[in-house]
Amino acid sequence: MILVVTGGIGSGKSQVCGILSKMGLSAQYNADLRAKALYEEHPTLLAQIEKSLGCSFRDRDGRFVPSLLASRIFTDRQALETVEAHLFPALMEDFHSFAGSCGEDIVVFESATVLEKSQFDGFGDKIILVDAPFETRLERACRRDGSAREEVLARMLNQKLMNDLSAGAVDPRIDCVIVNDGTLEDLESRTGNAINSLIR
Repeated sequence: MILVVTGGIGSGKSQVCGILSKMGLSAQYNADLRAKALYEEHPTLLAQIEKSLGCSFRDRDGRFVPSLLASRIFTDRQALETVEAHLFPALMEDFHSFAGSCGEDIVVFESATVLEKSQFDGFGDKIILVDAPFETRLERACRRDGSAREEVLARMLNQKLMNDLSAGAVDPRIDCVIVNDGTLEDLESRTGNAINSLIR
C-alpha cells in the first residue's frame, strides 16, 4: 500500500510522518527531498534538462547550482513543464526502486505537490491531507525557516489548491484530513485515528 501524506507549507506533513514512523510505518519516501537530490544523483537527468532548455545549471567545476535552475523556472511556465517532464519519470523510477527494496507492506509517500501535478493522477492507495488555518501555517513556516513573512507568504500563495482546501474546498481524492491546529498530543491522537480508519 502507498500511503500519501500531503499538505501546504507549514501544515505539519513531516510532523505527521514522524508520528507514523513511531507507529511502525517507517518505510518513508520524501518526494520533495528526493526530487532535489536526483538532479545530482541521477546519471542523466540534469544533462537531459540542460539539453532541452539549451543552457547549463552548473558552476565552473561542473557542480549543479540549484539557484540557477530555480531562477529559470520561477517565471517561465514552459521551462517548468519541461523540467517536470524529465523529473517525474526519474522520481517514479526512484520511488518504485525504494518501495521494492524496503521490504514493507506499507510505504509512506510524503509530497507537497501530489494533488497539484497531473503526473501524479491516480497515484497512491490512500491520501491523507494535513491541514491547518492559513495564518497558523504562515506563522509556523516563518519560525521554521527563519524567513521573512512576505517571502513565505509569496510561496504559500502559489499553493492555490492547498489554500482552497484550507478554506473548505473538497477534493474527492483525499481519504482523510488531519487538522493540525492543536498540541503535539492532539496531532498524535488524530494521526492514530486516521491510520485506524484507513488501514487497520
